[in-house]
Amino acid sequence: MHDVNVLDILDFEPGAFYIMDKGYLDFKRLYDIHKASAFFLIRAKYNTRWKRLYSRPVDKSTGVICDQVIQLTGVNSSKAYPEKLRRIKYYDKENKQYYVFLTNNFLLDAKLIADLYKARWQVELFFKWIKQHLKIKVFWGESSNAVKTQIWIAICTYLLVAIMKKKLKLKQSLYEILQILSVSAFNKIPLQSMFMEDELQKIQGDNQQSLF
Repeated sequence: MHDVNVLDILDFEPGAFYIMDKGYLDFKRLYDIHKASAFFLIRAKYNTRWKRLYSRPVDKSTGVICDQVIQLTGVNSSKAYPEKLRRIKYYDKENKQYYVFLTNNFLLDAKLIADLYKARWQVELFFKWIKQHLKIKVFWGESSNAVKTQIWIAICTYLLVAIMKKKLKLKQSLYEILQILSVSAFNKIPLQSMFMEDELQKIQGDNQQSLF
């Protein structure tokens, strides 16, 4: 299903922040978050129709261009979200890019709102790291508990290998170590000697596929 439909099955926690990219911009669903006494922070689309009610003072040295209280004016959007919104425009010097955020939180500092959105990328990077390093090819169960258990097992395995690399002062990368372990999991070889040059050549030779 489309990402935005996930908002229909979430139980929103009062006081929590839900930080989303513009692909989740659906004012009816955002209003559901607001009615649940939770907060949302989302990037605005360029074609969102709105009018400024008033502006709040900003410190432009922080990258915040403007901090406005607005009302939606689109025929459908104004019905879906009839209350006021906060619109913050921010310039990211590091990436040389402008961002426009919409939120229903009127209390936090505008720069902190921008920092919250930036922190969302840490979550994105974490899942990217999982895909690149843990090599989970298939989930053996689809329940929340099954998925979490398998991910934690994979993380624990990865950390054990990282600890082994540090303790044994191995020169190979974590990726290389995992590859070596994967092809010699059933060989009774001391870990220290497994990564010596002679043993590595033997392992590679034993696992060399023959065409004939």
